[in-house]
Amino acid sequence: MNVIRLTIAAWCFWFGPTLLAQNASPVAGVSLTQTKGTATLSAPMQVIVLLTFLTVLPAVIMSVTPFLRITVVLHFLRQALGTQGTPSNQVLIGLALFLTLLIMQPVVLDVYNKGWEPLEGGQVTWQQAFQDGSGPLKTFLAHYVREKDVKLFLDVSHTAPPKSPSDLGLTVLVPAYVLSELKTGFQIGAVLYLPFLVIDLIVASVTLSIGMVQLPPVMLSAPFKILLFVLVDGWNLVVGSLIKSFY
Repeated sequence: MNVIRLTIAAWCFWFGPTLLAQNASPVAGVSLTQTKGTATLSAPMQVIVLLTFLTVLPAVIMSVTPFLRITVVLHFLRQALGTQGTPSNQVLIGLALFLTLLIMQPVVLDVYNKGWEPLEGGQVTWQQAFQDGSGPLKTFLAHYVREKDVKLFLDVSHTAPPKSPSDLGLTVLVPAYVLSELKTGFQIGAVLYLPFLVIDLIVASVTLSIGMVQLPPVMLSAPFKILLFVLVDGWNLVVGSLIKSFY
């Protein structure tokens, strides 16, 4: 992440003066150009908007996508297996990211077609483009939020209950979705823990009954847990179940 930020900063430092010189404006480098009757931002302002978007993009990916549930479940799975840092965080995050791209591909394409394409073609204003483009995202979020979480944030924000789920705003849907996904991820993680917990209890009982107090039961149960996970093709089952939970 630091490398990406340094690269973006260097790009802006190198090309910024050129863009400012080419798009000089009386209002501190910010200008509006008319194209087919619609106002478009100048290049320096577009760079600022792009950098702002890149800053909040990681939070958006982690909060309003299946990335949240997937990472929580994979973390619980690694803890249940007792394999410490294997698979590594980079591997788990990479797997979660690609699964998120697979699940969110239809939603992203729908947002692009309804929001960005009309705005790029100068057919609508950016306000209308944001409203149209956020529609598919709202539909996706509303499908997985719990009514209890939505009611909580409606009460906190002193917002009247909408007539339909499509009338909910992103300021309510996003935090409600995060809470709902956290609960779902913890529920799946607890279920994953149970069979491995049974193995730990059996191994601990056996080692204690035969007097092997010096040897930690975790060291003996780890191979059995890994063997069980491999025999049942655990990765296929876990990943397949996670993907199917969003369809």
